[in-house]
Amino acid sequence: MKETVSDMRAALYDRYGPPEVLYEGTVPKPVPGPGEVLVRVHAVSVNGGELHGRAGKVRLVTDLVERGFPKRTGLDFAGEVVAVGRDVRGPAVGDRVWGLTGYRFGSAAEYVAVRPRRIALAPAGLDLVEAAALPVGTTAITALRDKARLQAGERLLVRGGSGGVGHVAVQLGRAFGAHVTALAGAGNQDFVRDLGADEVFDYRTTAPADLGRFDVVLDTVGTASGAYRRLLRPGGRMVAIAFDPDRAAASLSYIAASAVFGSGRVRFFSGNPTHRLFADLTRYVDSGAIRPVVDTVFPLADIAKAHRALEAGGVRGKYVIRMF
Repeated sequence: MKETVSDMRAALYDRYGPPEVLYEGTVPKPVPGPGEVLVRVHAVSVNGGELHGRAGKVRLVTDLVERGFPKRTGLDFAGEVVAVGRDVRGPAVGDRVWGLTGYRFGSAAEYVAVRPRRIALAPAGLDLVEAAALPVGTTAITALRDKARLQAGERLLVRGGSGGVGHVAVQLGRAFGAHVTALAGAGNQDFVRDLGADEVFDYRTTAPADLGRFDVVLDTVGTASGAYRRLLRPGGRMVAIAFDPDRAAASLSYIAASAVFGSGRVRFFSGNPTHRLFADLTRYVDSGAIRPVVDTVFPLADIAKAHRALEAGGVRGKYVIRMF
C-alpha cells in the first residue's frame, strides 16, 4: 500500500489468531472532530485485554465496536497534544498527556483522537515512555480505593503482583498502610518485595488455603476465583478485574451470584477512567507513592513479539511499544 501524507503507522491484524497475526501497517491519520484533541503518541503499553481481543476470545465485543478487518490494538497511550478540535476547553497544543481510548482499541498508532475526559497531564518527572507504563494504574486506584475502600492496617492479597495492574496495586496498598501479600512467579518475588509487598508467594506452588485470611483480595488473574473468595475475613471485599475468557459465562455468573448469596461479594468492573482518575494517578506519582516499571521497550514493528512475551508470563511491570 502506498503511504500518503494523511496515513499513519499502526498495529493491525486481518484475522483473529496468535500474536503473529499482528503487523505494522498504515491507516488514515485521524482528524480531531468537535470536542476532540489529537495526540501524537510517543508510546503505548500492552495489556491483557488486547491479547484476548486479538485472539478472538471476546469477539462479541470487538465485532460490535469495530466491524470487519483489519482491526486495531492498544488501549492506553502517552504523548503530546498536536491539535485541538472545536469546543475543547482545557487541553492545549504542546501538552504532555496520558490516557486511554475508552472501550475501543486503537492506541497503538502514531496518532489518536480522543475526548479531553480521556486524558490528563502526564507527570512532569516522567518521560513519555515511562508514562506509557502507568495509565492502567487507574484500575488499581479504582479497585483498592473506590471499590474495596482499603484501610490502613487491613490485609490485602494481590494476585498477579508483578503484572501491569498488580505492580501498581502493591505500591498503592503499601501507600494506603495495608499489609500487602502478593502472588507472583518464583523469578519475580524479589522484584515484588522491592515494590513494597510484605510477603510474596509463588503462585505455582502455594495453595490458596495456605495464604491465611484477608480483608481485601484483588484478583488480576480471573481463574479459580472461588478459592480466593473463601480467604476473605468477615466483612472482606474481593475485587475482580479479570475473568477467564475460556469460561466467560461461568465466571460472570459466579460474580453475579456473589452479589446475592452469602458474604464477600465480588466486585467486578471494567476500567473506563476519566480525567479525574488520571489526575489522581498523576498526584500519586508526584508524591512518590507509585513509580512506573518498564520491563522491555519494543518498536512498533515488533508488536507481535511484545504480545508473545506477555502471553508467556513473567512480566515485571509493563511491556511498552515505542512509536518513534
